[in-house]
Amino acid sequence: MSRFVMTLMIAVLPLVAIADDGQVQLVKHDDTVEVNINGAPFAVYNFSQELPKPFFSPIRSEDGAIVTRGLENPEDHKHHKGVWVSIDEVNGHRYWAERAKIQNVETKVLTAEGDPAVMQVVNHWLDQQGAPVLEETTTISIYPNRLMAYDIRFKAVADNVTFEDTKEGLFGIRLANTLREKEGGHVQNAEGLKGSSACWGKVSDWVDYYGPVNGKLYGAAIFDHPLNFRRSRYHVRNYGLFSISPFGPRAYTNGRRPADPVTVMKGKTLRLRYGLYIHNGTTESANVDKVYREYLKSAQDS
Repeated sequence: MSRFVMTLMIAVLPLVAIADDGQVQLVKHDDTVEVNINGAPFAVYNFSQELPKPFFSPIRSEDGAIVTRGLENPEDHKHHKGVWVSIDEVNGHRYWAERAKIQNVETKVLTAEGDPAVMQVVNHWLDQQGAPVLEETTTISIYPNRLMAYDIRFKAVADNVTFEDTKEGLFGIRLANTLREKEGGHVQNAEGLKGSSACWGKVSDWVDYYGPVNGKLYGAAIFDHPLNFRRSRYHVRNYGLFSISPFGPRAYTNGRRPADPVTVMKGKTLRLRYGLYIHNGTTESANVDKVYREYLKSAQDS
């Protein structure tokens, strides 16, 4: 079984504006951060220590439609909450399934208003005794066009940390029920493949998932980043789950590729970057490919 040992970090990159569509405002409260765009609600980050993990919910379109599934009485997969970062099989702990806890220890607003506005969270991924296995430091840049750029850094704190080969992760969104493919929604990737079955488990620069809410079309596109340590694969389902992860080459290919666990040595850091673009309309009318390329420009190495 091969191991990929992560021993270095890429330098922090400068932020540049993606679109001149106004301003994003961040307002921090005791256990939430409200995200507004031009004064209207966009998203809420929930980081109470009572939660099994932090997450954004709800997420709204520019006209106020909620594109994430509600938190009350979900009919399946109760651990799919809004927009989140988690994964199973980290030194044997199942964070995705909420069998182990991800606890927020710090949430900072770095840029309270701007294009982008920027926040940073520090989360401890705990073992069953409550001790941290991983320290996650994630910087989230939010743009007026509803692009959320995630810069995730996982530091192994107590011992070496191994991410096993699994499909249950890593950066995900659970879409509103009316958007899901089995209710008439649509899935498409950068290569033009269509449908969740065709896009599931594939590598691609982006996958877009859109459908109706109250008679209008809305969608969410997830962007991979070419400077991640390897290509990620998409976990996209007809019931509204949509996520991306680099940790499951065997799981995502149904065994056609060998398992390739990733070990981060104690004290070292693994960096991953992804984008989430919330949009109105179809893949084409929302210019998903153009926004993806603008996202890349915002994270160029110096």
